Amino acid sequence: MKNAAPKTFEEKLDRIDAIVKELESGRTELERAIELFKEGKTLSRECEAMLKSAQAQIDTAMSGGDAAAQNGAPEDLSDELPF
Repeated sequence: MKNAAPKTFEEKLDRIDAIVKELESGRTELERAIELFKEGKTLSRECEAMLKSAQAQIDTAMSGGDAAAQNGAPEDLSDELPF
């Protein structure tokens, strides 16, 4: 039975690492290497999308993020972190 597809960012990175190690071993047949390359490329794109989404969430949080702040209303800083 084939393992379930990695879902979290960390699982995807772990799978990419395993793919790289297998490809670098030099013992992978061409067809398997192509299959692994395609899987790694797909996982890489998924990780990039996850990172972009995380960055957008951070940017939104750093700029105030809520509708009131975006509409010019005073920003409530009572829950802002001290750093």
